[in-house]
Amino acid sequence: MEMDDAKFNALVADALDQIPPQFAKLLENVVFLVADEPSADQLADANGEDLLGVYEGIAINDGDFFRVGVGEPNRIFIFKEPTLRMCRTEAEVAEEVLVTVFHEVAHHLGIEEDTLFELGWA
Repeated sequence: MEMDDAKFNALVADALDQIPPQFAKLLENVVFLVADEPSADQLADANGEDLLGVYEGIAINDGDFFRVGVGEPNRIFIFKEPTLRMCRTEAEVAEEVLVTVFHEVAHHLGIEEDTLFELGWA
């Protein structure tokens, strides 16, 4: 599947627009980034799993979240090329981007991988 950056970025923006307001207001300190591929460090942290997105930061339910001066801003990366490799149609890309955005936002909210899997968001 091929898609230009503008179209992929628009799908990410559409997914962000679908986040319910009560959760969106909790994302004020989160930067959303689109990258072509995960970095070597991100891949190493994934323990061999395919990465469509990744959350880097301190979850809001972590005691350190509200401490001033703790680390860099929270970031959510959405990876274009791995997503395109696993999808065959634009509709599949849109669905996968939506699931990935919600999945990574859930990590910011403190929801663990096992729970996301049980809910069908993994």
